[in-house]
Amino acid sequence: MAHETGELFFPSGALDRQRAETLLAEALTGADDGELFLEFRQSEALVFDDGRLRSASFDTSQGFGLRAVAGETTAYAHSSEVSEPALKRAAQTVRAVSAGYGGVAMADPQGTNRALYDAESPIDAMAFAAKLALLAEADRFARRLDPRVRQVTISLAGELQAVEILRRGGFTRSDRRPLVRFNVTVVTGEGDRQESGSYGLGGRAGFEAFIGGDAWQDCVTEALRQSLVALASAPAPAGEMDVVLGPGWPGILLHEAIGHGLEGDFNRKQTSAFAGLVGQRIAAPGITVVDDGTIERRRGSLTIDDEATPTSCTTLIEDGILKGFIYDRLNARLMGVAPTGNGRRQSYAHQPMPRMTNTYMLAGKMDPAEIIASVKQGLYAVSFGGGQVDITSGKFVFSCTEAYRIENGRLGGPVKGATLIGNGPDALTRISMVGNDLKLDPGVGTCGKNGQGVPVGVGQPTLRLNGITVGGTAA
Repeated sequence: MAHETGELFFPSGALDRQRAETLLAEALTGADDGELFLEFRQSEALVFDDGRLRSASFDTSQGFGLRAVAGETTAYAHSSEVSEPALKRAAQTVRAVSAGYGGVAMADPQGTNRALYDAESPIDAMAFAAKLALLAEADRFARRLDPRVRQVTISLAGELQAVEILRRGGFTRSDRRPLVRFNVTVVTGEGDRQESGSYGLGGRAGFEAFIGGDAWQDCVTEALRQSLVALASAPAPAGEMDVVLGPGWPGILLHEAIGHGLEGDFNRKQTSAFAGLVGQRIAAPGITVVDDGTIERRRGSLTIDDEATPTSCTTLIEDGILKGFIYDRLNARLMGVAPTGNGRRQSYAHQPMPRMTNTYMLAGKMDPAEIIASVKQGLYAVSFGGGQVDITSGKFVFSCTEAYRIENGRLGGPVKGATLIGNGPDALTRISMVGNDLKLDPGVGTCGKNGQGVPVGVGQPTLRLNGITVGGTAA
């Protein structure tokens, strides 16, 4: 069952629940769909840099968003003031969209008995002094590990988001969503050369679940390792070559280059490279991709989405065949399918739209060592940084933050400045080997779309792609 928010949004005298339901019903007269989305959020963030606390912030915000949908048209009003006068003004605004329109009310979402995370605030579960002491100890630990460490930046962030969603006829669902993240960046240097490495952990639980005990030390050690690898790297080669993608975080390429093209709005509008291809083969046999918002405590998971639909595990590609897309309520209704629980929004000030949760490729049968051994000359990409994707064409450019040469089936030295250039749909057809080592990212992903950012997860096993264009810096 979604966690209760109690009377958080309806304290005595500010906004009466019955009046809110009445105003909502009036606002949605004649509309096909719509809801009142109420949100309360508390967040805290600490940044420890160069041996001292650089910043500490604490923020509390609340507000509501009121939406009415008539056909393909949406009216939306929001306010940081949760009161009857503010809701009245919002209702007058959104009602205009359905004036003279005779819509058929869309069915309410089904309920759920599951809870994917605890409802407690991670901010309160750990004292401020203990957080500060942990950051200081992590800084000292990193500097003791290697004399080449020149700078250490460590951040710790936590939040609790409480939401309640009301629909016509007394429908209400609520959820309390914790979220934490711990991140370390280490800069090392030799002479005039400096390089950095970063690693983070997080998800929907208290800090103890991710960095309790000595787990934070592993995070610091990994950031240092990445920095030292970069420090020893040589310029990357360029040209068309076979590329092996490591497991876990490299799934960000799958998320960006392919996942966005499988969102319902792009396909309804026929602007995705995958539009009209359901039921057709778009990848080699053995390639299965899912979007799964039901994994406990994962960063991209939700008990219910921001329209109150329970999240699900949606198969997007099965054995190379495109099976379907992810949907919010609006696009599902217009395309004649069921919502998949992917209606997400950044906050009460934003409208929901189809967004990914945890998107990953299922494991295959190949030993990762055999995959690398199969490549004569190529690139092994372990981690990615920034990238650009064109949803309509599927073209992408991604920069590798950790990569190695493959020479005669063996890993060579690390390289710097490698970029992968290609086309998402075409890249799917170039996957020739799928490893048995599926891994999800450590819980640090944030996805941007139309100016909104939401937490997500990615993952994949080791993959071999044949003939990918690599941009490099080698002379």
